[in-house]
Amino acid sequence: MSATNAVLKYLQDQNRPYSANDIVLNLHKEFGKAAVQKALDHLAESKKILEKTYGKQKVYCIIQEESTGNLAEELQQIESRLVEASDSLRKVEVELKASEALLKELESQPTTDKAEKEVQEREEKVNSYKERLDQLRLSRVKVSKEDVEKVEKERDKALKEYRKRKRICMEIVDSILEGYPKSKKNLLEEVGIETDEEVGFKPPVN
Repeated sequence: MSATNAVLKYLQDQNRPYSANDIVLNLHKEFGKAAVQKALDHLAESKKILEKTYGKQKVYCIIQEESTGNLAEELQQIESRLVEASDSLRKVEVELKASEALLKELESQPTTDKAEKEVQEREEKVNSYKERLDQLRLSRVKVSKEDVEKVEKERDKALKEYRKRKRICMEIVDSILEGYPKSKKNLLEEVGIETDEEVGFKPPVN
């Protein structure tokens, strides 16, 4: 049986639309795709089958006068299903992109094990800081207000005495300088007096 007769008989027996690829597969690849396509083109030109194009795909079905209305209706149903399938495909593609974006975001975030480890490490640091703070609080010496006032009075007394003695010392130095042939610096060095600046001492203002 030739490819043309085999294709025509198959479409007559099935009495429904098929694409060229479907016919090749359903005939168990008895004929190659080129031979099947050539047979379909010949049958369509001879008006023995109906050829319908949907986008980039062509669909073929047998022409029967008594069932022309049914075939047209079936072709319309197929076209409607193709539109629905295209819409479903677009929706699936949108959902796929959203899922891929979500997956990428989740992969960029730390895993549960890693997050738990980081939490544990931070809790250990916090506990360490708490322990150190408690130790500092326990070791801190509490000073009463009376003790503070006592220390301040002693400091003021010592500072007053320091200024008094410094003034007396400088008066003596100035008296010696009246008959001293060298500079004040040489005199202080000879008698062994160190100034505040030399020892890095900065007395408080009050």
